[in-house]
Formats: sequence, C-alpha cells, structure tokens
Amino acid sequence: MYDIGIIGGGTAGMTAAIYGQRAGKQTILFEGTTFGGQITSSPNVENYPGIASVSGSEFSMNLMDQAVKLGAQTIMEQVTGIREEADYKVIVTTEKEYECKSIILATGVTHRHLGVPGEERLTGAGVSYCATCDGMFFRGREVAVVGGGSTALQDAEFLSNYCSKVYLIHRRDEFRGEDQIVKRLQEKENVEFILNTTVQEICGEQMVESLRVLNKVTGEESELTVSGIFVAVGQIAQNEKFADVVQLDEGGFIVAGEDCKTSEAGIYAAGDCRTKEVRQLTTAAADGAVAALAACKYIADVVEK
Repeated sequence: MYDIGIIGGGTAGMTAAIYGQRAGKQTILFEGTTFGGQITSSPNVENYPGIASVSGSEFSMNLMDQAVKLGAQTIMEQVTGIREEADYKVIVTTEKEYECKSIILATGVTHRHLGVPGEERLTGAGVSYCATCDGMFFRGREVAVVGGGSTALQDAEFLSNYCSKVYLIHRRDEFRGEDQIVKRLQEKENVEFILNTTVQEICGEQMVESLRVLNKVTGEESELTVSGIFVAVGQIAQNEKFADVVQLDEGGFIVAGEDCKTSEAGIYAAGDCRTKEVRQLTTAAADGAVAALAACKYIADVVEK
C-alpha cells in the first residue's frame, strides 16, 4: 500500500514525488514513455527562477535524481486506469495493480503537430511548441507562428517584441482568437498575416531555414525564409482513461482549480493536464507541490483518521 500514487513523470509529477517524500509519505511514480515530460526536448531553459540556464534534459534528470534519492519509487509501465475500492484506490497498469491511499494525476499534454516533413527532425532545432520558452533564442531573426487561436495570436505578439519579423500563418481567412489581439498585431510593422495558407514542409539541414507553404485559394506554392517556426495549433490532453473516475471538461482536461482537487476525493490533478490558464514549467512545479501537500492532508484527515 503506497501513500501517494503519481501518474506522469514530468515536472509536476516529479515535484509531487519530492514533496510527498519530504513529508514522510511513500510515493510511487508511473511513466509510460520517458521520464521528464515535454521539457526534455528543449535545448535550453532560461525562464525557471533561480536557474539562469539549463538544458531541458538536465533539468529533468536533476528532478528525477532528487526524487529517487528521497526514496520515491519509479515504475516504467503504462497506466490503463484507476479503480476505487472501499478505503483505498488502485492504479492499474499493463503489468499489474498497485494499491494507493491517494492519487495525483500529472499526465501532461501533447502538442498537436502539423504532421509535415521536417517537423520531427527539426524539433528543438528551430521547431518549437512554446514561444515563451524558446522565443528569446530568436532575437533579431525572422520567424513564423502557425495557428489561428488565442495562443497563436499571443505567441505572435510576444515574439514581435524580440524578432525582426513574425509571419502569422493561418489556414483560414479569419482568426478564432481574440479580436483585440488581432487589432494590436495589425498595428505592428514587423508582423505579417499569411492567411488561407498551410505549411507543407519545414526545410533545413541542421536548423530550420525555410518553410514551403501553400495558398489554399490560389493553389500557389512559395518558400518563406525563417529561422524558426512556432506551432500553436492546440494541445491534446491524455485523460480519457480516467473519465469514469474524475470530471473532464469538453477539451479532455481534468476539472481542477488551483487547489488541484478533482471531483473525486483523494485524487488530485497537477500540471498541464488540468484546467488552467497558464501552462509553464513553473506552474507545473507549483501544482506538484500543492497536490502532494493536499494528498498528505487527505491521508491524515480521511484515510488514517
């Protein structure tokens, strides 16, 4: 019987393990693919307080090392579901079942990809899914943002403060995001809208050098010279397997506030997988701490009372 079962080995999950262990609880951390989460693909992290610069993989390795040294148990198995018993919970994996007094869901999200040639090969070499994470590396350069929602608009506005030119590429003729941001972008001299257009290929040998784009109205193909492309076409939650246990919103995110409490007592959600406005490394770590301490309180007040 474990005190806290944590599903997801990214920043939120590993922070929860650290806080759980330091509170004297036995934690078990499940990850189905790679410990560290999305941040491992970032070549350089410069926006985490107290750490001026670190690679995403090193940041993740340090978190993992800290959690394991404190006594957290790590399990490399795919979680398939959760089952509620009378006075405990069961985490079910492809291999076996694990009994826990409380659970923290830290499953993160995956960024929706364009699915075009060159995207996977050049991820981390000019292809990014987080403007606020990587935008500063493109100071003074020409970049493209792909997407039509508020995130894409916000990314373009953020990048316009650092980049010499920002191309905002959208497959439709109107944006789905906030009109006020659209109006602000229209007033910026270094922002250009490229509408009714899709990216066909991301080109470059070692780094992004250009984009091959297609105008859907004219059928004309052209090449756009850029040093980076920021893909903002949505995020995909991975919580379907927990839908019968905790409440999800229409986008598949776990309904939970800043206290990280879900609709089910003793189950908490931390990091990008929950409903929230800001999804950053710092907020993932904060959620991990909040969720772990909430789980400790639940164990003391309910399970062991």
